[in-house]
Amino acid sequence: MSAGAGLLLLALGCGAAPMTPLTIAEDFNENLPLSQAVTKVNADRSITFRLFAPQARQVSVVVGALPRTRVSYPMEKNDQGVWQYRLASQSPNLYEYYFNVDGFRSIDTGSAMPKPQRQVNTSLVLVPGSLLDERAVPHGQVHGLTYHSKALDKERHLYLWLPPGYSQADKPLPVLYFYHGFGDTESSALVQGRFAQIMDNLLAEKKMTPMVVVFPDTETDVTEAVPENFPRQERRKEFYPRNAKAADRELVEDIIPLIEQSYRVRTDAEGRGIAGISQGGYQALVSGMNHLDQFRWLASFSGVTTVTVPDAGVAQALADPQRINRQLKDFTLVVGTDDDVTGKDINDLKKQLDEKQVKVDFHSYPKLGHEMDVWRPAYIDYVQKVFK
Repeated sequence: MSAGAGLLLLALGCGAAPMTPLTIAEDFNENLPLSQAVTKVNADRSITFRLFAPQARQVSVVVGALPRTRVSYPMEKNDQGVWQYRLASQSPNLYEYYFNVDGFRSIDTGSAMPKPQRQVNTSLVLVPGSLLDERAVPHGQVHGLTYHSKALDKERHLYLWLPPGYSQADKPLPVLYFYHGFGDTESSALVQGRFAQIMDNLLAEKKMTPMVVVFPDTETDVTEAVPENFPRQERRKEFYPRNAKAADRELVEDIIPLIEQSYRVRTDAEGRGIAGISQGGYQALVSGMNHLDQFRWLASFSGVTTVTVPDAGVAQALADPQRINRQLKDFTLVVGTDDDVTGKDINDLKKQLDEKQVKVDFHSYPKLGHEMDVWRPAYIDYVQKVFK
């Protein structure tokens, strides 16, 4: 008799009630063909959204990245309990959506593409026909590294992208450190941004310099409260400055040494860049300006700035604008004209830089807000000019 069986008999002998067999819930149809409950993109680029929810009374699919641009479409249920809605032909892009099931917000349980977030509540669907596609071109490699951060005294994780042909490169490659936005994860730029596919395709067209791109985790969890519990107006007071200092220590003390010891990358400032989205844009600004001797390329895509979250190191750097111009080969700022999250940050920083005569490459995207429809095109433009 096995030890496990002996323990079971002992439990029953002590008066424990016998376990009743588990039953399948009545609303679960295990014979339902999977194809009937899967969201798919059709040949005409229309999207058929589907959700299996036989007991639901009302279901809608909500499509869009921002509250002000989201559209809710009512779905209809068939006799097998599958709700469905067909959205007219869409332009090639990666779209965000979720389901409203009797007032409950749900991701798409029939999709393998949830949006990477610390609190996952949105799914993704790709309409093909752009640089976001996986084409028949040479592909790079995505590596995931788990490491011990001495700066944070905890185990951490990052991703990096290696270009096709990396192992045959005859010299070390430049490296770009790219930070994600608030509430996202180190996989966000790869899964939602589709940055790996973008770079595969651009390299195949010989439009960018081969480089290594590192995607660290922007959030260090150094604050006592969970970051997501900070209201937007409160994050700039405590969370952003404390987190940025911790992430900067981790970058300099842990991440850069790890990458330079593990991969054949350049170790000179001209071969090193830093960029980021939203909160990650703030991280890039703080680390880039505090270590001007280590980076020649700096970019913020819709980033929080020191206009609203002051940093002593950035202020010191801005006091010597000519040094910034000497050290940085390119300083890029990007924002959507309708960005109500960090639009004021970026535009006020741009005014400050203009007053100090700091050279900046500024791009404004008309009628767009705080969203990937700004950051993907910005990234496409950026990787075509960096390290040249």
